[in-house]
Amino acid sequence: MRIAFISPFSPLKGGIARFSGVLRDTLQSRGYVVTPLAFRALYPDFLVKGGVDGVLGAETARFKEERLVLFNPFSWLGAIRRLRSLKPELLLVAYWSGFLAPLCFAIRRLTGIKMVVLLHNLSSHESFLFEPLMQRLLAASADGVLTLSGTVTQEVQAAMPDIPFRQLFHPLYEPDGESFSVQDARSALNLDLHSPVLLFFGYVRRYKGLDTMLRAMPAILQREPTLRLVVAGQFHEDQENYHRLAGQLGIGGSVDFYPGYVSTERTSLFFAAADAVVLPYRSATQSGVVQLAYGHRLPVIVTPAGALPEMVDPGKTGWVASDCSAAGFAEAVGEFLDCREKLELNATRPAIEAFSRDFSWDLFADGAGSFFEEVAAGR
Repeated sequence: MRIAFISPFSPLKGGIARFSGVLRDTLQSRGYVVTPLAFRALYPDFLVKGGVDGVLGAETARFKEERLVLFNPFSWLGAIRRLRSLKPELLLVAYWSGFLAPLCFAIRRLTGIKMVVLLHNLSSHESFLFEPLMQRLLAASADGVLTLSGTVTQEVQAAMPDIPFRQLFHPLYEPDGESFSVQDARSALNLDLHSPVLLFFGYVRRYKGLDTMLRAMPAILQREPTLRLVVAGQFHEDQENYHRLAGQLGIGGSVDFYPGYVSTERTSLFFAAADAVVLPYRSATQSGVVQLAYGHRLPVIVTPAGALPEMVDPGKTGWVASDCSAAGFAEAVGEFLDCREKLELNATRPAIEAFSRDFSWDLFADGAGSFFEEVAAGR
């Protein structure tokens, strides 16, 4: 089966690009012919600093040949011409923001190729005025929708009840690159070997609740003064506001900031140094950070936002806060500390391994592939 796949791919950064790259490779390994139509850019340079990772050689040359630019409708014409030439049996589009809806609508109408939307989010994390219109455009474009969580499925059923859908899951990310021992990782990051370390990882946006985590820290440190919070990721807000908040709360000496995009090697370093990964999100559909943590066999501490609780077996693979407040999150971290003090934290590793067997890329590709074939055949 021939599939054209419109999505960000490496060397563009971010979780969508990584997800799409692994999915492309897994589908190809299972016999599908997948042709990526990669974005050269998603947003203007002045909105995204350092949007392209440093990549050398043939990969850079291939990337420079891409012409699809999300914010430039004239570039869409080239993608339409290429699709008409390729004549795939199905078009797969990664979707995470309403800004993609006009592109989906134009391509579906001008090529006639059946389209499955891989829906990371139906509603943008940062909502905007025309989002209801964008959802109607998407409903007029999609022949099928693939979701990754129950939360998104419910939104799809409410917004576009006549569109066929298949609910799957966010697969597990196994560690890439060099592995580090706890000792080496903590030595490199100047962290005490025996103190608890929490990791906040990934892009920093308001909905991810880093400020909630910082406000929870005084109560956490009162319980465990040696605890350290490591924040590693690219800031999409004013970084100084977070430094200022940490200073106001008197926790500056217990928080380490590593701003900027995190390479594969540095990712392994940060996860090797951590005891648990924190996701104090205000809102969420699903999160690749949870599956990245599980890939490194680390438990997670999450809020009850969106689909995050669906991804946690409480007390075994992680802890779910009672609410999205700083006090609620501090209480969940306290439960993690209780587990650590009782030497029960090692028991999370086999629980995470067992929980993760149902979240493999091969299982995902099997479910997605059968759905693609149904949509392409008009069933």
